[in-house]
Amino acid sequence: MSDSNNFDNKNVLPSEDALMDIINKIKEFDYIDPAIIPDIDLYMDQVTTFMDTHLGDLRRNDEDKVLTKTMINNYTKNDVLPPPVKKKYSKDHMCLLILLYYFKNVLSIDDIQKIFHPLKEMFYDSENSIGIDEIYTQIFTMEKQMADKLTKDIYRRYKSSQGMFKNVKDEKQADYLSRFAYICLLSFDAYLKKQMVERLIDETLSDIE
Repeated sequence: MSDSNNFDNKNVLPSEDALMDIINKIKEFDYIDPAIIPDIDLYMDQVTTFMDTHLGDLRRNDEDKVLTKTMINNYTKNDVLPPPVKKKYSKDHMCLLILLYYFKNVLSIDDIQKIFHPLKEMFYDSENSIGIDEIYTQIFTMEKQMADKLTKDIYRRYKSSQGMFKNVKDEKQADYLSRFAYICLLSFDAYLKKQMVERLIDETLSDIE
C-alpha cells in the first residue's frame, strides 16, 4: 500500500476558500438573459458566435464546443429543432437552442425529442397566448429565484462531508476522503434527479402529441 507521503501537493483537493470560489462561480451560471437574445433573425455563424460568447464560460475545457454547426444541423434533422427560415434562426430558435445546450449535457437525444416535440407543436410559431420566448423568460426567472437556494444546498453538503472520516489521522488522506465523500453526495443527488427527470418523461410525456 502506498504511503501517504507519496501524495503530491498538487493532488490535494481544494481548501474551503477554493471551494467557495467554485460555488461563487457556479452561482454565476445562468440561462442567457432573455433581454440580450437578439430579436432579429440570425445566420448560422451568428448563432454559434452568440452561443460561444454567452455560454463559453460553462465549458469544462477550452477546446470543448458549446454548439457547433453540425450539432445544430443534427438537431434539425432529428426534428428536435424547427428548421431555419431562409437559413436564418429566429429568437424562438435561439431560446430552444439555449435550452438544448443544458439538456444535451444531461439527457439522451431521444429524451430531448420527447420534451421538445410537444413544445414545438404547441408553442413554436403559433398564435397561442404564450410563445417560446415567453416560456423561456418564465423559466429564466424561476432559475434566478432558485439559484441561491441551490448553491446554499451545495455548501451544506460540503459541510456535512467534512464531518466524515474524523478517525483518519493522516491529514492528506482525511482531506481526500472528505472531498471524495462530497463528490459522492453531489453525484448521488444528480443521479436521483436524473432518474426523476427520466421517469417524468416516460410516464407523463409519452401521451402528449
